[in-house]
Amino acid sequence: MDTRAQRPPLLEVKRNCELKAAVVKASSRLPLSGSRLKRGPDQMEDALEPARKRTRGLGTVTKVDTSRPKGPCLSTVSQTQAPTAAQKGPKKTGPRGCATVGSVLKNQKLAPSAPAQKPVTSTAPVVVGKRPGKRPAWDLKGQLCDLTEELKRYRERTQKLDQENQGLQEQLKAAQEQAATLGTERNTLEGELASVRTQAQQGQQELQTLHARVLELEGCLGTKESLIQELQREQLGLQEERKTLAARLEERETRLQASEAALSTSEAEVACLRQKTEAQVTLLAEQGDRLHGLEMERRRLHNQLQELKGNIRVFCRVRPVLTGEPAPSPGFLLFPHGPAGPSDPPTRLSLSRSDDRRATLTGAPAPTTRHDFSFDRVFPPGSRQEEVFEEISMLVQSALDGYPVCIFAYGQTGSGKTFTMEGGPGGDPQLEGLIPRAMRHLFSVAQEMGGQGWTYSFVASYVEIYNETVRDLLATGTRKGQGGECEIRRAGPGSEELTVTNARYVPVSCEREVEALLHLAHQNRAVARTAQNERSSRSHSVFQLQISGEHAARGLQCVAPLNLVDLAGSERLDPGLTLGPGERDRLRETQSINSSLSTLGLVIMALSNKESHVPYRNSKLTYLLQNSLGGSAKMLMFVNISPLEENASESLNSLRFASKVNQCVIGTAQANKK
Repeated sequence: MDTRAQRPPLLEVKRNCELKAAVVKASSRLPLSGSRLKRGPDQMEDALEPARKRTRGLGTVTKVDTSRPKGPCLSTVSQTQAPTAAQKGPKKTGPRGCATVGSVLKNQKLAPSAPAQKPVTSTAPVVVGKRPGKRPAWDLKGQLCDLTEELKRYRERTQKLDQENQGLQEQLKAAQEQAATLGTERNTLEGELASVRTQAQQGQQELQTLHARVLELEGCLGTKESLIQELQREQLGLQEERKTLAARLEERETRLQASEAALSTSEAEVACLRQKTEAQVTLLAEQGDRLHGLEMERRRLHNQLQELKGNIRVFCRVRPVLTGEPAPSPGFLLFPHGPAGPSDPPTRLSLSRSDDRRATLTGAPAPTTRHDFSFDRVFPPGSRQEEVFEEISMLVQSALDGYPVCIFAYGQTGSGKTFTMEGGPGGDPQLEGLIPRAMRHLFSVAQEMGGQGWTYSFVASYVEIYNETVRDLLATGTRKGQGGECEIRRAGPGSEELTVTNARYVPVSCEREVEALLHLAHQNRAVARTAQNERSSRSHSVFQLQISGEHAARGLQCVAPLNLVDLAGSERLDPGLTLGPGERDRLRETQSINSSLSTLGLVIMALSNKESHVPYRNSKLTYLLQNSLGGSAKMLMFVNISPLEENASESLNSLRFASKVNQCVIGTAQANKK
């Protein structure tokens, strides 16, 4: 069926639809509204009465544009759109609007498929009826009659367009039916075409199969011929190889005779090398014995050096003035030079204070009293953490050699004890305290000793003693903060080793594990605000590291604890101070702290005086550390003082206590070896 003959109806339907859309679009521009055209002439006149009164009142006449040609307008407005022009007023119904509609229709008939363009005034509009001449402005009834006639013409035109639209719809329906018929035929032809293509593909596949079979047979034939030729060549090659192997056999026999002669020579050399190896093994064993002897001699000399320095030593450290604190007077704290001058580390400290009780009646200032103290080492406010650790690094080495070691940090609240032991906040390596630096030193030396046959293991624990109650600072979960379950007990029947029940003992092997334990303990420690410090430690914290070393080849073992203790802040009680309900807990804490510190001083004095009874059990602190305070241990005390004059009384008490401890002498230390 020829489809070209069916195209004109479709194009005609499209053109008529576009023409109707353009006519409706042009008719929507008429100024009359549908609400006014639906009224009768009388109602329209009543609606225009206010406008007539306003026109008479103003005394002016609306001017009509006469510059455009007058003529009748084309009626293309639908019945619902025509009243719009009547509502807008006579100003919108001039020949300009009619000419616009006529131009739109003319453009649509000339080019139905082109898009709608801007209408222009037609010079020859279609004449439907002759419009009467211009009416005066006050003749509203005449103007209404003219509009009524124009509306009638528009309605007739609308009816005509509706008829045309109905005809176009019938043509569209016929075209759609014809398109459906063509679609059915197309589907039938496509099915036949698919069947033919399938048959063609099957034939092509059979042809390709036969062609492949032919190629396969030709390839098989060529392979057989090549195999025959290859076998012939292989036969020739085997013959040549047989001749070559015969020649090589003669050559190998000659070389075998030469190898036998060289083997006898090598056996003699191997025997000589074995003798040298045995001699080197013997020498290595001797060197190992000598190295072990040197190591033992090093430990002995190191211990003698520490004993010469004193098995109980006292270091004094003065913290720097913090931001916002008043600067002390120049003569408040003095650090005299050592015997060797400024290059010699200071070992003396002078504190000057005025005694208000000795003030004169004349009002003159009280005389200044100077107090001199001497210690094993004094660290001024500018001392760095690294300098402090260098002085105790050899003492930490003694713990690795098998000697119990105990290091205290003593002083009033806010004097820098926790900073000395644990370091400052923020993770700055320059501010690391004694605990992380000691762990790094131990791990490093233990790794070096591994080359000499020593293996070390480290087990850490961290507890605090708060109001004579032992708490585990490494507790997590539901056990966090529960101190009643921890008690100090003997490790076993007849054993001198003490342990804390229900406390965590964590094996550590690197610095990162120790840092995690310190962070957990810092969060769990009991602190409170006091008169001297915003965040004061209200408990004694004890970091214990159990060091176990073994030399498997020689059957040697050494076990020693390293105790790093951050004592609670020491403050004297004011008997005249009135305490409220919230401050009574602080009072009990202070009493417990001072009691335990007094017991520590009594224990040290008893050990120094070689008394038969040492009051270890008077305090949980001394009871826990009794194995690190006796004659077989090495002890170091840091006395931390504040540089402020307002703390002079507390600083003087701390220095006096430390001076008494410094005068004590404990017996010779012995290593715990097995």
